[in-house]
Amino acid sequence: MNLERTIELSMKMEKDLIALRHDIHAHPELGWKELGTSKKIESILKDLGCKNIRRGFGGTGSGVVADIVGGLPGPCVALRADIDALPIVEANDIPYVSTTEGVMHACGHDAHTAILIGAARILSEMKDSVPGCVRLIFQPAEETGIGSGAPKLIEEGALDGVSAIGGLHVMSEHPAGVLAIKKGPIMASADIWEIVVQGQGGHGAMPHKAIDPTIAASYIISMLQTVVSREINPLEPVVLSVGKIETGSAPNIIPDKALITGNVRTTDRFTRSEMESRIARIAGGVCSALRCESTLRYTQIYGVTVNDPALTEIMVNTASELLGKEKIREIPIAMGSEDFSYYGERVPAVFGMLGISDPAKGTDKPHHSPHFNAGDDQLAKGAALLAGFALNYLVP
Repeated sequence: MNLERTIELSMKMEKDLIALRHDIHAHPELGWKELGTSKKIESILKDLGCKNIRRGFGGTGSGVVADIVGGLPGPCVALRADIDALPIVEANDIPYVSTTEGVMHACGHDAHTAILIGAARILSEMKDSVPGCVRLIFQPAEETGIGSGAPKLIEEGALDGVSAIGGLHVMSEHPAGVLAIKKGPIMASADIWEIVVQGQGGHGAMPHKAIDPTIAASYIISMLQTVVSREINPLEPVVLSVGKIETGSAPNIIPDKALITGNVRTTDRFTRSEMESRIARIAGGVCSALRCESTLRYTQIYGVTVNDPALTEIMVNTASELLGKEKIREIPIAMGSEDFSYYGERVPAVFGMLGISDPAKGTDKPHHSPHFNAGDDQLAKGAALLAGFALNYLVP
C-alpha cells in the first residue's frame, strides 16, 4: 500500500504528539494506577470517533481498549502501547520533568503512548477506505512483573476477534530513526525461583548431630550451573542465575534451613517449559544425597517474545518505505523480557525496536536510568510506522 498519506499526516501532527508526550512525562503513574493517563487517552479516542471504547481493567480504572472500524469488511489487527512509569526519581533538567514524587517515565512508555495516539489519528483519517478494524490497546502495568497488564487485558477480552498484533518499543541502544528487529525470538523469557533446603539444626562443634542445609545449598548452587553448560544446546542463549542465599544466624550454629533464590531467562518456549523440572531434579538429588529435603517454588513471569515471520516482513517492508532500507537492522535476541510476549502466545505478533539514541539530544541514556529521556524527534516516525504496519496488514 502507498504510505505517502501516512507520512503526510504524521508530520502534520508532530507538534501535538510532542506536547502530548511532554504532558504524560510530567505526570507519570505506576502500574495499575494510570488513572489520569487512561482518562486522557479515553478522551482523545472519543474525539477521534473510535468505537467500542473501554477504560478500566483488572478491577482498576487503568488501561484503554478501542476500535477504529474501517469502511469495508476485513480482519482486525491490534496495536499495543504500554502506559505505566517506574518508581525512579527523575534526574533530568527539562521543562516537562516529572511532577510525581519518586515516579518517572524511564523506559519510554510516554513515547509509546504518544506514538499509538498518533497512529490512531492517522488511521481515523483514512478509515473509510480501509477494510476491517484496528484494535488500539493502551496497556497498564507492563513493568509490574508478577501481575502485569497483558494477561489481565487478554482475560478480559482485549484480543477477542483479533487476528494479529504489532508493537514498538523505543530503544536508546540503537541510533535514532533505525528499526531494529528480527524474525523469531527477539526477547527472552523471565522467570524466578526459590528453593528451601530443610535440614536439622545443631551446634557447630557437633556437626554429626545435625543435618547441614548450608552444605546442600552450596552444592545445589554449583550443580545448577551444569543445566546451561551440559543440558542446553550451546547455540541457544539461556541464563540461570542465583541472586540470593540466606542461611544461618551465628558462626557456631548449624541452621535448620537455607534459602536460595534466582532467575531464569530462556529464548525458546520448549526450553522454558523444561527449566522448572531440571532445577527441581538437581535440588532434590543433592538434598537426597545429603539427607536434606528441598522445596521449589517456580514462578513464570514473562514468556519468550516471538516475532511471527510473515508479520515481521510486513513491519520491515513498512519501515523500508517510511524510513529507508538503510535504516533496517537485524539484531540478535535480547535477554531482557516484555509482557508483550503474552499477546504472541495467543495470536501472531511482531515487536520492533525504534532507535532513539542521539547523544547531542541526550536520548542515549540507559533505560530505567534517572537520566533516561525518550526524546521527541521519533514520535511522528513511530506513529507512521505503526499506522503503516496496520494498513499493510489489512491491505496486502
